[in-house]
Amino acid sequence: MTTHVVTPPRSLREAWIALAGLSAVFLFEMLDNSILNVALPTIGRDLHASTTALQWVSNSYAVVFGGLMLVFGAVADRFGRRRVMLAGLALLGAASLATLFVTSVGGLIAVRSVMGVAAAMTTPGSIALAFRLFQGDDLRVRAMTLISTVGLVGLAIGPPLGGFLLAVAPWQALLLVNVPIAVLAFAGIGRGVGPDTDLHREPADYLGGVLGTVTIVLALAVPTLFVEGSSLAWAAAALTVVAAVAYVVRARTASHPLLDLKLVAHPLVSAGLAYKAATGLAAAGLTYLVTLQLQLDWGWSPALAAAGMLPQVVVLIAAGPVVNRFVEWAGLNRGVRLGSLAVVAGLAVYALFGRLGYLPVATALVLVAIGIRVVGAVAGVTVLKGLPENRTSIGAALVDTASQVTSAAGVAVSGTVLAVLFAGGIAQPGWSAGQTARFEQAVTVGGLALTAMAAALAGWAYVRSRRAH
Repeated sequence: MTTHVVTPPRSLREAWIALAGLSAVFLFEMLDNSILNVALPTIGRDLHASTTALQWVSNSYAVVFGGLMLVFGAVADRFGRRRVMLAGLALLGAASLATLFVTSVGGLIAVRSVMGVAAAMTTPGSIALAFRLFQGDDLRVRAMTLISTVGLVGLAIGPPLGGFLLAVAPWQALLLVNVPIAVLAFAGIGRGVGPDTDLHREPADYLGGVLGTVTIVLALAVPTLFVEGSSLAWAAAALTVVAAVAYVVRARTASHPLLDLKLVAHPLVSAGLAYKAATGLAAAGLTYLVTLQLQLDWGWSPALAAAGMLPQVVVLIAAGPVVNRFVEWAGLNRGVRLGSLAVVAGLAVYALFGRLGYLPVATALVLVAIGIRVVGAVAGVTVLKGLPENRTSIGAALVDTASQVTSAAGVAVSGTVLAVLFAGGIAQPGWSAGQTARFEQAVTVGGLALTAMAAALAGWAYVRSRRAH
């Protein structure tokens, strides 16, 4: 019997079909939340959503995505990355089409949650499959750079694209954009990527996955419960601690833990994850606050607000070659430190001066975008350098989990501050002078909270990275 040996592609061009599909997956991940943020005021008015409900329209996707990513990473390693990704893309297309039938904010949150499940099924495998396509490290790095660039373009064009679509179509069109992306990804991966041949046969720690997911979801839900004055708030907080302790105990005692905590404790891994977490927190929290400020406080139309996000768009799209040269000059460690410093500085500028006019808002957007570009190019490499070669898939899932969970935390912090300080329906027109003052106060308080959290993460990452040398 003759075994057919598949020759690995010798260039990116030879693998363009697969790379188009994998890039489309990353495009969906980065575009989805960014394109929806600009429509939040419109959605709030159309569906009569409260401030808390509006927060969960944005947050539910990231919470489910971040909570389930490690679980589906383990599932994909055992049942096939390609198979799980294709199933996730089919689910994404179906959930996006279901937006046409949404008539309530609860229905929209449910649709967004299903999209989060689809993202968790597709994203962890994208990096692993990109590495599988090629033999040489040079081609692997170039492929990952291409895929990451497409994702950053999605992050950058999301707000302006959303604003321009809202000028000519209802808000549902913003989620229907996912349908052609899912079709492109399904076709590219289905045709360009072969079935997995290196699946793990060790049993998966699904109990650990459940405990980890419960911990993440509860941790992000508890602040909202306290703001609402729910009688379940303290019980949920206690349950969060119990679930977290149970997860750690399970990870330390299981024969085949879902995530070996000793790997996460490696200085390079923990530092890279913390740097990535700082940028995820900053990007989501800042975009959420600026979007509401431009439209609700300053009265800008969605299209004008989209134009107001262009400084961030230009930096994220155009800075690639400059960032590569900067990282070559500064080195990985110094480069990622300076990138995280730009993120913290941008948040501080917005918190202290953002209410005074558009110039400080634009400055904050540019500084945070520079930091995102630099840290995005370095943090993942830092994490993978600290892991064994056979654990790069879980490393890729960890990087995305850190980004998504802290993105949800950024929106949760911003939304919670707004819910505490702002009285009345935030999406309703005709604010009083008192409401305007309280919103501007919320911008300052929320911005300072984000600044402090990002600075703490970046500082801890710096300390950890020094221990690796």
